[in-house]
Amino acid sequence: MFDIYGGPVFNMARQQFLQAADILEIPNDQRDRLLYPKRAIAVTCPIHRDDGSTVVYEGYRVQHHLSLGPSKGGVRFSPHVDLGEVAALSLWMSWKCALMNLPYGGAKGGVRVDPYSLSHKELEALSRRFMQELIPFVGPHVDVMAPDIGTNEQVMAWFMDTYSNDAGRTVTEIVTGKPVSCGGTAGRREATGRGVTHLIFRASEEIKLNLSQSSAVIQGFGNVGSVVASELYDLGVKILAISDHTAAYHDPKGLNIPEILKYIATHGVLKGYSTEALIDPATILTIKCDILVPAAVERVITEEIANKIECKILAEAANGPTTVEADAVFAKRPDIFIIPDILCNSGGVTVSYFEWVQDLQQFFWEEEEVINRMTKIMDKGFYETISSAKQLKTTNRMAATCAGLRRVHLAKQARGLFP
Repeated sequence: MFDIYGGPVFNMARQQFLQAADILEIPNDQRDRLLYPKRAIAVTCPIHRDDGSTVVYEGYRVQHHLSLGPSKGGVRFSPHVDLGEVAALSLWMSWKCALMNLPYGGAKGGVRVDPYSLSHKELEALSRRFMQELIPFVGPHVDVMAPDIGTNEQVMAWFMDTYSNDAGRTVTEIVTGKPVSCGGTAGRREATGRGVTHLIFRASEEIKLNLSQSSAVIQGFGNVGSVVASELYDLGVKILAISDHTAAYHDPKGLNIPEILKYIATHGVLKGYSTEALIDPATILTIKCDILVPAAVERVITEEIANKIECKILAEAANGPTTVEADAVFAKRPDIFIIPDILCNSGGVTVSYFEWVQDLQQFFWEEEEVINRMTKIMDKGFYETISSAKQLKTTNRMAATCAGLRRVHLAKQARGLFP
């Protein structure tokens, strides 16, 4: 059934869903409606390259459900995008929004392209074409987009402008993660990374870990990983290793994060920063540390790697970094405190919600208020998760998934099946 979503990422999300559904004792005849997306859209995105040639890219948008409000989720530009991956990400976004009690269903979008292969002009053309193709299916009260891997504030500004030109008026609330200059909110760019760091601090309180005397390893040095590295560094944490898609570095004495951030600001990637600290990226997750932060892509922590990991806190800044098989290993390792992805990286969608609210009201908050509101919501989700894990005698991941799934299930039950 629904073979169009087949693939390792969606199969992993489905397994997690079924485990949570078993814990909640959801009847079998109600599960498919909770699992499978309400709507999946595939679009063709032709653009003119700078040399005058025409090239066509595949694009997708999956809206998992609209039972709690409009669907919400990022758009990634990546050569590895497929419909199954996008559907799985929309599923995780549903549980994340419900866990944080945000009035959204989950959504996700993507275009199969290497954004680094495009010029600025070509990237703009692809961004505008993708939004133009989706206009009949999205809207501020239907589906609200945001940045993800391979997209950024500029892409969101192009999305917003394209939609607004079609509407004949400025519609800032159609996307979040925009520049502040055109309706974005203060603190959105750093929100996901700040949220990850905040929950690392909360987890350190739970296990009595002194952050100023601890060490960290961060896989992925994009918008999220770089913010986590910077904030942990400022807290006195020794950053032992970092990586991105171009290079990985390890220094037992600790890396100079401010210096690396300056290098990134100039060069865009880690490649070329150092030769002495260069390591095999495949080894980064198994370096002994106190805090391990996978902040890259899904399914990087396999069963084999889970057995080799030596950390006290596993903070999942990426979506779906841990396979189901690896989770089974961690279930037998109480020495590792896991902050599951739908909780750990929820700062981004939380502040996206704030941006959407501010755009709808045309009334904007100071950054301090944004951060304070975000941490309050994240604290509630964190303590609800660890309390539920103890009550249900399950893992933090299952507790968080159950909390989100329960809210969606109750909403669907209350609204009924139509027609």
